Amino acid sequence: MTDAQQQIPVGVDQEQDTEISLPVVELLTGRGFITGKSGSGKSNTASVVAEKLLDSALGILIVDVDGEYYGLKEEYEILHAGADDECDIVVSPEHAEKLANLALEQNVPIILDVSGYLEEETANELLLEVVKQLFAKEKRMKKPFLLVIEECHEYIPEGGGMDETGKMLIKVGKRGRKHGLGIVGISQRPADVKKDFITQCDWLCWHRLTWDNDTKVVGRILGSKYASAVEDLGDGEAFLMTDWDESIRRIQFHRKETFDAGATPGLDDFERPELKSVSSDLVGELESISDEKERRESEIADLKQELEKKDRRIADLERELEEARDLSDMADQFAQALLGKAEAPYRGGGPSRAGAERLDAGRPDDARDGDDGQSVLKSYDEAVAATEKRAQEADADESSAEPAAESGASAADGGAEVDDSGAADTNDSNGGAADADATNADAADADAAGPAPESESSTPDDVDPVTRDDVAESALRFDDAIELGTREAVIEELRSRIEALPELSRGMLRHYRREGASDPVAAHIDAGGDGDSGHAYSRHRPIRRAGLIRHAGRGSYAYAVPDLVREAYADRLDEEQVAEIVRAVERVFVPPAELNYPPDADPSEVGDRPDDGVGLDADDANADVTADGGSADPSTDAPDADIDEVESDEDETPTDPGLSDAARRFAERSER
Repeated sequence: MTDAQQQIPVGVDQEQDTEISLPVVELLTGRGFITGKSGSGKSNTASVVAEKLLDSALGILIVDVDGEYYGLKEEYEILHAGADDECDIVVSPEHAEKLANLALEQNVPIILDVSGYLEEETANELLLEVVKQLFAKEKRMKKPFLLVIEECHEYIPEGGGMDETGKMLIKVGKRGRKHGLGIVGISQRPADVKKDFITQCDWLCWHRLTWDNDTKVVGRILGSKYASAVEDLGDGEAFLMTDWDESIRRIQFHRKETFDAGATPGLDDFERPELKSVSSDLVGELESISDEKERRESEIADLKQELEKKDRRIADLERELEEARDLSDMADQFAQALLGKAEAPYRGGGPSRAGAERLDAGRPDDARDGDDGQSVLKSYDEAVAATEKRAQEADADESSAEPAAESGASAADGGAEVDDSGAADTNDSNGGAADADATNADAADADAAGPAPESESSTPDDVDPVTRDDVAESALRFDDAIELGTREAVIEELRSRIEALPELSRGMLRHYRREGASDPVAAHIDAGGDGDSGHAYSRHRPIRRAGLIRHAGRGSYAYAVPDLVREAYADRLDEEQVAEIVRAVERVFVPPAELNYPPDADPSEVGDRPDDGVGLDADDANADVTADGGSADPSTDAPDADIDEVESDEDETPTDPGLSDAARRFAERSER
């Protein structure tokens, strides 16, 4: 290009009546600003500059906010990209890199028409991505290129609220020149445009302005005499200020040669000119991107639909599972009600046995001794049948039976004769000794692992008669065993359940401990997992099966370890004693920093509380609290039991003379 071609004519100097030309390199790589009220000629001036650059096949991209630049296609093969059918191709942010390649590498002029986008966010994202690509590629190519931004006050406002698109345009204005990327901002309200942009421009064009705020901007930059003169400029007239010749001239800009799509409609018929189209190869490249986007969107829609189906299936399965658990709970309550009915005549009834069995009921099905409840009910039926049979035999032999034989039969059954008033029948010394011997022999045959029978001086309550009250007596004696020595068994039982959990499931249990009640997905995320509901419920299942949490309704679950402890002791512990046992259990999964402060405490309190001795191990916590709130020392709280029978080594299971097989098995299993 010759020196003469380095200048483009744009208008006539009104004072000297000479042609005014602008240097091409300064236009392409510099920063410009064109302003004027609507109808004053600012868009015409921008079009004149664009036409001259297109005549020389120089690179340009125009951001068209109002859809008024497509008239350039009357004379030039320029790609019109936007969002409606008026455009050559509909584009989206995915096309940004390809558009930048066409503009810089293939020298294709582009009108980026953002007027047709219904969502402003989509238009802003498209512009942001295109400018980013242009800036990045120009750092490597160093090719002079001009970016024209219509209504620039919408992107770089003076009053703040500038988004990422505006920040990127400011970056181009400050740093684009050294890479070869120039920018021209166009606005009808200079007062609304960020002054940092205006004051850094190399050339400014001021068309007619009438608002005081706008003329004040002219006065601050050009001087007070221009502030009043700018109000009297005619259409197409402007004050042109340029840095390269440090002059301010009054210019009448040429009229654009292409179709004026931005002209105000009149009464004349509107005739759209025939527009030139770009190469079909260029459009084909962009259409392939659109096709790929549609394919991805279709795949995403299919995946979302499949995911929704799976979510619905998961919800159905969860609902069915909850219904099954509800039925299981109802069955447990029915069985406990039967046992409670058997207990009631003996000592006024009570939930002690039911509480102990509920502790076991919370264990996983495969870890539970499946026939405990059935064995108790079976023992009850067998006891009733045996009693009725003996009564019939006694009636048949009543006239011929010897008193000593009757006494021996009673002793062989493991009991003592009781009269109508409830007092025990007294035997002479020889008869009593014989009865005791028979009782010892029968008890040894019946239960070789059990303790020796008590002396005949024991009260009737300590004798285990085979009567209809057998089940209630066994349950109460199991409750006594808990009082006298199975506190560590309860602790070890719950600890074993927790230790059997996977690490992530234990983390979810810690979440429930802190929150009280929550949902599986929140617990899974808090424990370090992801937000996938399938993963969350999979790792949530071991905690629920272990009975350590309970369903609280509406898809949420509650921390249940304190409830298990209360139920094991039939709600006879006060809250301080319950909390002490719970903390002993929680040592296996709660970090020491959390152990010594309440789950609902402010996390800032962690580490500030002194060690209050809570959270002891099962061995350390043994025998400091009993079920009724007293000492676990049998010498003080168990006057009816022999101390030697109650105290036991650490590795032995505490037993009681009257424990039933079911109760003893539960105690031994808890100890293990």
